[in-house]
Amino acid sequence: MSNFTILALCAVLLSSVRGFSHEDMRDALLQKLDLKELPHIHKRDLENLVIPTHIKNKYLSMLKLHNTRRRRSLPSLAGILRGVTGNADISGEVMYSDTTRQRLVFDMEARIPDNSEVTMAELKLFKQAPRKLPMPEKRKHRPANNARVSIYWVEVLENGSNRTSLVDSRLVAISETGWKSFDVSQAIQYWSKTQRKTPLYLEVWIEGERPGSYAAEMAKCVRFATQDTVDKTLGKPELVLYTLNLDEFGSRGDCDANKANGMCCREEYFINFRELTWTQYWIIEPAGYQAFRCAGGCKQPKRNYSYGERTCAVVESAPLPMMYLVKRGDYTEIEVAEFPNMIVEKCGCTMDNISIV
Repeated sequence: MSNFTILALCAVLLSSVRGFSHEDMRDALLQKLDLKELPHIHKRDLENLVIPTHIKNKYLSMLKLHNTRRRRSLPSLAGILRGVTGNADISGEVMYSDTTRQRLVFDMEARIPDNSEVTMAELKLFKQAPRKLPMPEKRKHRPANNARVSIYWVEVLENGSNRTSLVDSRLVAISETGWKSFDVSQAIQYWSKTQRKTPLYLEVWIEGERPGSYAAEMAKCVRFATQDTVDKTLGKPELVLYTLNLDEFGSRGDCDANKANGMCCREEYFINFRELTWTQYWIIEPAGYQAFRCAGGCKQPKRNYSYGERTCAVVESAPLPMMYLVKRGDYTEIEVAEFPNMIVEKCGCTMDNISIV
């Protein structure tokens, strides 16, 4: 895609009065991918789907950058970010565990105070010291000093089946011991918008730091206390929530529900890819996201000098990394890209699409 086309796409989206609707998003995705119509992706295309390592690593790299940008945009000074009163650490239970997989469950009932919003969430797992490192074979191997630990949010579907969504992944040193933290803010976001009346389910996957049997075997040396079958009280999984008091700091969407003055502001607008019929099989990651949108009106000057009416529009936006399927003839492939202008960062009053904030 040429730089001119991308700039043109940015201009179209930033001039949108209300922000990012489902139709805007569909058109943006098609234009970014240079498609004239939606791809015909069906549920059967997801069967036995294996995400190549290089595709997964590319998405993880983009996701890490996205999370870093998101944290910087939060009002995260001391006194704003705070642990949930009396429940800074929410202990979870282990539903299932083996050498490479664990499923954790957290009872979230009454854990989030009224009129507050979770701005960040961390999963903490205690890594035990390795019991015994495997003896290397006679032939030389490239050293494998780490294992890749990935965290997935588990969506429980109405038919009883599950669907997972990757929320964080990092390399963990095999020889180290102690608490390891993972960013599960996206999981809390998905859960709060779609399944708030149910417990929160997370899966932990432990894999080799690179393809190959030796790295996979070394990864089995990484053991968390949640995998201990003897002492279940050692290092239970902990969920740490940081919340924003909306009475004190206002909504993260900037629109104050208690002051319905109708003026231009940014309000929350969650897009669930799993519920939209045209994205539920096409978009693999993320499961959904907080897009935000602009709402409200703008004060009009007594004399507009033929500049037109001032309207509430997007003046700053951010990209979103996505993993999706593409059809190439009879074959289905997985690709990753960062799509511009998917998240509204700031709204303002504009006149003929010239920002006046």
